[in-house]
Amino acid sequence: MGSLLDTIPNSGIVRIRELMYAVDRPFRLDQGDLSFDVPDTMKSAMRAAIDTNQTHYLQTAGLPALKELLAVKLRARNGVPVTDAEDVLVTNGGVHGIYLAAQALVEPGDEVIVPDPEWPPATLAMLAARASVVRCPLHPALGWRFDVGELASKIGPRTRGLYLNSPNNPTGGVLTRDDLERTADLARAHNLWVISDEAYEDVVYDGARHVSIASLPGMYERTVPVCTLSKTYAATGVRVGYLAVRDERLRDRLQKLLFLTTSNVSSISQHGAIGALEGSQAVVDAYRSELQARRDLFYAGVREAAGRVFSGEPPTGAFYAFLKIDPSWVPPDAAPSPSRSWAMAEFLIGRGRIGCVPGVDFGPAGEGYVRFCFARERKELLGALEEMRALFA
Repeated sequence: MGSLLDTIPNSGIVRIRELMYAVDRPFRLDQGDLSFDVPDTMKSAMRAAIDTNQTHYLQTAGLPALKELLAVKLRARNGVPVTDAEDVLVTNGGVHGIYLAAQALVEPGDEVIVPDPEWPPATLAMLAARASVVRCPLHPALGWRFDVGELASKIGPRTRGLYLNSPNNPTGGVLTRDDLERTADLARAHNLWVISDEAYEDVVYDGARHVSIASLPGMYERTVPVCTLSKTYAATGVRVGYLAVRDERLRDRLQKLLFLTTSNVSSISQHGAIGALEGSQAVVDAYRSELQARRDLFYAGVREAAGRVFSGEPPTGAFYAFLKIDPSWVPPDAAPSPSRSWAMAEFLIGRGRIGCVPGVDFGPAGEGYVRFCFARERKELLGALEEMRALFA
């Protein structure tokens, strides 16, 4: 693994964070984090866990009470036919779950098909598992979804699996039931595993509906759904994710990896997760409603302040504005850059204090785009928009 890590690039997000920490009074639209506080039910449960000294080792796969709640949630809300809470393993957030799934499923030289654009750590997790990554573009004309026929053309003799992410980061595209049914047909026909990243399952707008491919007939047997409390409950720093696996051999591999990488997820965090799941879920709807309002506010503001520079339709999922940069734009008083995405990101950060991530960091299909997070406070969004207005006047 040592020398392999030398071949795996760092995400550009790391560089962006370093740039942003050097900025005075920044607008942190670069981070995929919500400005909301976690629910009171989660806070109370974590306080109670501390007060009652729940600070010792736990079962590696997770607290039994939490695993049972997650199994019920997967059955009731996702339609995944989890028959036993032992199928569920608690992870240190969603990225940990994706890493574990890749390590447990992939052999060196296997090919894994991933969307393009896609959140960088997912692709890097496949590379860390010694897989070859095959990119399949998402198309803006299709609402940032696959052309399933094109997806089929990417499958070759070495293809081992598919990585899906719906709703998608960075584009906000949401795969339809028909997309997933046709993708499931491909998985069954070619005997492929599916890693289904469902981090944004509760962040959908305009009547869109999240469907887990693991809920489709015969798919749970070959799918690892990876979920997290981070986005649903605005608990990005609490670090509780989970996955579900029916296959006992694969589950045994995952439990070994869990032990090697965490021993167990934080006891305080797991008790907090129980509090969030047992408490009222009204907060999830409230978060989603406010996120949609912030989405609409941000897109209206971009059209007014920078409509000649940025274009794009509001997403139906997640909380990112993935905007196309006008090809005629060039940064003033700057040397030509081989990447319009990076040139724009550096310009916005350096001149406007506006955090963002260059689209190319999410894959070749993201070149010429830039990603903003609109899950920040309205005041912060409005401040960033005013800076845009001044920059692009």
